[in-house]
Amino acid sequence: MTLLIGRRGIARGTLGVALATPFVRTATAQTTLEWVAGSVGGGWYTMAAGLASLIREENPDIQIRVVPGGGLANPTRINNNQSQMGWGIDAFSASAVQGIEPYTAKHEKIRSLGTGYSPTEHHFLRHTGAGPEDMRAILTQRGLKIAAPQRSSTDEMTLQRILRFLGTSPDKIRAEGGRYLNGSYADIAAAYNDGQVDYLYVALAKPAAIMTEIAQGRRGGRMVAFPQDIRDHLTQQYAYAQGILPGGTYPQLMTGDVPVTMMDSVILVHESIPADVVQKITATLIRNKGQRLATIHASMAGWTPEQAVGYRGVPFHPGAAAAFRAVGASPPA
Repeated sequence: MTLLIGRRGIARGTLGVALATPFVRTATAQTTLEWVAGSVGGGWYTMAAGLASLIREENPDIQIRVVPGGGLANPTRINNNQSQMGWGIDAFSASAVQGIEPYTAKHEKIRSLGTGYSPTEHHFLRHTGAGPEDMRAILTQRGLKIAAPQRSSTDEMTLQRILRFLGTSPDKIRAEGGRYLNGSYADIAAAYNDGQVDYLYVALAKPAAIMTEIAQGRRGGRMVAFPQDIRDHLTQQYAYAQGILPGGTYPQLMTGDVPVTMMDSVILVHESIPADVVQKITATLIRNKGQRLATIHASMAGWTPEQAVGYRGVPFHPGAAAAFRAVGASPPA
């Protein structure tokens, strides 16, 4: 027997189903986060923009907007939820959690996705015709003309710590007829190239774009080694790392390997970000370790989950911990 149903019957049947079935929203809820990075033109900004694009590519429901910032100020900005995530420096982020110098209060709302994302070498560049070649002699000479990033940056605070160890300061440099300039990476590179200063101090993951540009420019320069006592002081007093800037990093600026002070990058997030969102972000980073991260920035080529979970300075976000555990890497309890 053939069952014939007229158009009105179909309409009534369809309406009945529609009334009986609750409306289901198929679109995934959108999450928008702000990632505070470093100065525009610096390695952190480039890496944050690349990672934000990668995360969005694999997770269309997560949108990340990158804004400029600085290693010293970023933990406070994230702790206050002005930005929901961002870059931090391992040693400074640990100081923020503890509320010790340079911070005045404990940062209790920041969590991490671990470290090892971008080992950061401190670069000290001198103009070859500027006089002394030793860091101690350079920084204590009268008439020193040097540039460093903004006062809110970890680069500049590290330089001030070195100056204090050597018995000098920005004010003393100026009082003795010297010049101590602060600005963006682009600004201080321009000041060096124009001859306004003879020395540059920056902390950037190798290869640093501004150093590569200077190496290809007309003025050139030479990298300055960090004396062992200065490196030991920074390690013992402030938990910096030590390492080597390979001689092939900037062939025009180096004649061999250069011992330097180092830091490493940590991804910080506010505790309020849902665990499933942080787990997706972390899982994306894990899936793309190796060549894909290296294409964003060469300094991320060696990142591994095992390295990331070794960090003890900031508690792990539960979502990040879950993603790491899923691949057999166990963060601290």
